[in-house]
Amino acid sequence: MADNDDKNLVEGEVINTSAEPAPQVEDSASPKANKKKSSSGKGLLWFVVIILFLLVIGIAAAGYWYYTQQQAKEAQTASQQSDTQRRLQSLTEERTTLTAQFEEMANANLQLSKDVERLKQQNTALTQQSEATLAQLNTMEGRRPADWLIAEADYLVRMAGRKLWLENDVRTAILLLVNADKRLSSLADPSVLPVRAHLAEDIQTLQQLNPVSQTQVALALTGMMAQIDNLPLDTFEKPVDVDAQNPELSESTDDWKENLSKVWRSMVDGFFTVKTLSGPIEPVMSLEAQFLAKEQLRLQLMHAQSAALQGEKGLYEQSLQYAQTLIDQNFDLSSTSISGFSQALTNLRETDISRPIPSELAAQQPLERLLDTRVKKVFGEGASAL
Repeated sequence: MADNDDKNLVEGEVINTSAEPAPQVEDSASPKANKKKSSSGKGLLWFVVIILFLLVIGIAAAGYWYYTQQQAKEAQTASQQSDTQRRLQSLTEERTTLTAQFEEMANANLQLSKDVERLKQQNTALTQQSEATLAQLNTMEGRRPADWLIAEADYLVRMAGRKLWLENDVRTAILLLVNADKRLSSLADPSVLPVRAHLAEDIQTLQQLNPVSQTQVALALTGMMAQIDNLPLDTFEKPVDVDAQNPELSESTDDWKENLSKVWRSMVDGFFTVKTLSGPIEPVMSLEAQFLAKEQLRLQLMHAQSAALQGEKGLYEQSLQYAQTLIDQNFDLSSTSISGFSQALTNLRETDISRPIPSELAAQQPLERLLDTRVKKVFGEGASAL
């Protein structure tokens, strides 16, 4: 703007030098024109300044917007990188897990292969053993496959002995011996007749034992123990007052003496009373004594039950005898329930629970010798093989 002003001044000087001297009026008008030109130059300068200021603001705003966008992009990039890192770590862990599982499967597969190989070897050994056994069966002397019934009979006799000596089960032992005899009879071989004779002897011996079931006796005692709480005890009973009189007055005038006596008695009874009681007076049983009497009776029945299951005749009878003594001492013998209970005890005491079980079966040794001769020696095995 200063260059423009200098230019205008030079032009004004040139104009003034080239032209003729202007009148006085024109000299007074030239400063106004110069003032207008100066104000227009300042306006242009302010316009340029405002434009530059707006440009600076716009550039600053654009720079701030670009900076915020860059920051957002960097944050998004960082978040994506974090997600990618987490996914990568998860994939790494999954890969590690899969690797471990693969190793376990490889180990399991290796173990399975070993098991299969071992089973193949066992199968081969069993096949060879079966072939050898089949060859022995084919070369067996006499070729009597029915001799296996002797082994079954021996097993049945052994089971009968276990039932007899370990469980005292005579009935099952008899059934097992009968089945063993049927196995031998199906051979149709006269050489087994001596063994069958011993089996018949054992069966007859067991059938002649006491048929009383020890279990039934024990159950009967259990039922009697359940009735003990309902049995009446022999406790104290108050005798009847024989001197008690009717306190009501008679309406007859002839009974005036008795009425006077009753009135006198009703007046005197408030001060003292005299009564006469006849009959034996027994002490009252306490609750502890009643409980003790019933528990002693129950204990003796339990002892008898245990003795019955074990076949101990002496202890069984002694326990029932003591139980009868307790009933006679502590319970009401006039009651019908006590009478029935005592009769049941007497019946059980007269029951014979003894059962002399033989310590050995007569057929066991001959049957073992027959088994050794007919079956075991053919295969070259010992007595403990079957």
